[in-house]
Amino acid sequence: MTDPGPATRPRGRPRSNEADVAILRAARELLASDGVAGAGMEQVARRAGVSKVTVYRRWSTKEKLLAAAFESAGTGLPARTLGDQPDPPSSYDDLTYDRMTHLIDNALPTAAGLLADPQYRALLAAVFGARFTHPDLMDVFWDNHIVPRRRTALVVLERAVAEGHLPRETDVEVLLDMTVGALIYRLLQPGDLDRDVLLDYLRRVYRQAGLLPPA
Repeated sequence: MTDPGPATRPRGRPRSNEADVAILRAARELLASDGVAGAGMEQVARRAGVSKVTVYRRWSTKEKLLAAAFESAGTGLPARTLGDQPDPPSSYDDLTYDRMTHLIDNALPTAAGLLADPQYRALLAAVFGARFTHPDLMDVFWDNHIVPRRRTALVVLERAVAEGHLPRETDVEVLLDMTVGALIYRLLQPGDLDRDVLLDYLRRVYRQAGLLPPA
């Protein structure tokens, strides 16, 4: 019988989910502890236990990697999507205001736990601090983290105005900016944040803004 020889492998290697997880975890840890300057591709690769080529195969720039690392820490934050509804917000046409706010309210306990976590607050500080030192990182972060959540939150506020839950003259853009400003102000305060206290504050702010119905 003729030896068929070694089996032919398909070209290229399958992407390793374990490598993805290790790289993003390493990037989060370095970004939180050493800031943007200390979270380079080489440092991330070393901490993750992979080659620098492996990192570059997945993320072509440091900015894209760090933005992805930050986003991977934010699972559970409300208002990027509503339940199983994907972006863009035009897909929310069949959702009522009550349904939207119910989905947001269900996500808030997870969000409070995340925002009270010291590492997540350190990540926020590192990214916001990069506004002038690493503007490309802020650009990627803004497009991938801020803009999708902002679009979705504006849909909720516009629906609140349309259904009479907020005054018709409400400037939803300004109202949303004020809401985000209140949350950032609380997160920047010194000392640890208690998760339950923060959850109560989130609900109060969201109710005041119209992102939750009155208690």
